[in-house]
Amino acid sequence: MKREKLIIICTGNSARSQMAEAIFRKLAGDNYDVFSAGLDTHDINPYTIKIMEEIGFDLKNHRSKNLSEYLGKIIFDIVIIVCTNAEKRCPTIPGVKTRLYWPFEDPTIATGSEVEILAKFRAVRNQIAQKIKKYLKI
Repeated sequence: MKREKLIIICTGNSARSQMAEAIFRKLAGDNYDVFSAGLDTHDINPYTIKIMEEIGFDLKNHRSKNLSEYLGKIIFDIVIIVCTNAEKRCPTIPGVKTRLYWPFEDPTIATGSEVEILAKFRAVRNQIAQKIKKYLKI
């Protein structure tokens, strides 16, 4: 059986798309080849690394990737866009069979104490996990 190629796109590939890539890979098993990218690139947010580590994911060696790294090299079956800005700016990607828009709040703009910011990151992480579980019917 052919593994579907799936890419999760966000503006900077620093938080939501990184979370979704890691969770999707774990939950989908061998059914998908999962990638993530941004329309721009930023360093992975330290809070992303911290809250993913809490649930067993090590993102310390991950890096932000730009969508241009994949275009023309990989034909994706599924594109999942996880933020409003990326939905507005994302180009049409040739060969894509399914394009999904799953908007999640941007935790990188959270303000307040570290406790409050971490709470926002955790909430978004949990929403992403729930959406992926629903999509995979698990």
